[in-house]
Amino acid sequence: MASAELLLVSQAMAHDPQHPSPPDLGPDPVLAGFRKSIDNIDAALIHMLAERFRITQAVGEYKAKATLPPADPDREARQIARLRKLSEEADLDPEFSEKFLRFIIDEVIRHHERAAAG
Repeated sequence: MASAELLLVSQAMAHDPQHPSPPDLGPDPVLAGFRKSIDNIDAALIHMLAERFRITQAVGEYKAKATLPPADPDREARQIARLRKLSEEADLDPEFSEKFLRFIIDEVIRHHERAAAG
């Protein structure tokens, strides 16, 4: 269903007496607490990623000066295996963790390729 259709359906349901809106009970303090924690974690993730990319940018510049290849498939494989194991220990889906790490690694390699190109 297209977004315009969803909007029309939701507007129609909002005015439908058979589908009344739930009463407004004000802010839910439990939900607000969860969301505040999630917001704090998201902020920490952004700062950690920014620091990681600052370091990998320095690595890319070093590799370019030392004429090393932008990618290191052996290290990437070791990192993925290590982080999959950590994910399992932390009860986090290792498939998700690998996809997330692969996304980061691919971005880092792109940065390293740009540094190598000058």
